[in-house]
Amino acid sequence: MARVGEVSTPVASGDALVRARARAALMPDLLAEAHRVANNVIAGWHGRRKRGIGENFWQFRPYVEGEAIARIDWRRSARDEHLYVRDREWEAAHTVWLWSDPSASMLYQSSLTSTSKEARALVLVLALGELLSRSGERIAWPGVTDPFSARNGAERLATQLMHVPALPARPELTQVRRFSDMVLASDFLDPVEETLAWLDTLAGRGVRAHLIEIADPAEESFPYTGRTEFSDPETGEKLTAGRAETLADDYRRLYVARREELAAWCKRLGWSYTVHHTDRPASEALVSVHLAMSEPTDHAMGGGI
Repeated sequence: MARVGEVSTPVASGDALVRARARAALMPDLLAEAHRVANNVIAGWHGRRKRGIGENFWQFRPYVEGEAIARIDWRRSARDEHLYVRDREWEAAHTVWLWSDPSASMLYQSSLTSTSKEARALVLVLALGELLSRSGERIAWPGVTDPFSARNGAERLATQLMHVPALPARPELTQVRRFSDMVLASDFLDPVEETLAWLDTLAGRGVRAHLIEIADPAEESFPYTGRTEFSDPETGEKLTAGRAETLADDYRRLYVARREELAAWCKRLGWSYTVHHTDRPASEALVSVHLAMSEPTDHAMGGGI
């Protein structure tokens, strides 16, 4: 047993093939849960259609003085002697990229919750993929699929993920283009400067991102007391504390400071940052992200992938 305060020698991390097989085995259950969550949310899901340049009819609305006369729909206006404008639906090409963190830290699950961070993150992105697909959006997983539009978006994503031997620790950004959105589900526990470095690369591509911090309740509350051994799932390093409760205040302060710095950075870019605890319903995070994605953006009338 390691001495109090000693960091023991790192052990080998989990084999990538073993992780891939475990993820594939879980995928049918996660997909079923994603469908359940999506179906619970769909009643309040209105998509992201909006008025703009396009061919499809959107709505009739009252004419506003000062608008071009050519926009008046005279046939509709003749019905009740009021002037109406015929709006078209915005049809700018748009893709939402979906990604969940495959790193070992996402496997963590405390006794305070019934699901791991990895499982919850995958359920959230699959459920979001399902809802976006039903709304006619194009979705994709960076490095795994090209952007596609299909009614069975969640199934297509899940099938592709089941056959990927190993997922990189960071999303592959070479295909991600300007004017697209990207949803990132992770615990974001790496040093802040490392996280901001790769997020800055994404920001440089003109993408609007929506970060979902997946947190186990024990990670935030730090309920540990007495002699406790802590293990880093990424490196295998272990730290044994004689009285874990003496670390609690400093730990919580640093934990919250990391979150606040990331959230403030996202806010400056016009990105969203959602904190989701794994002991809470997945639908809560899904609704929060949907509201953030529905907010107007500077590239609302743009195009591209």
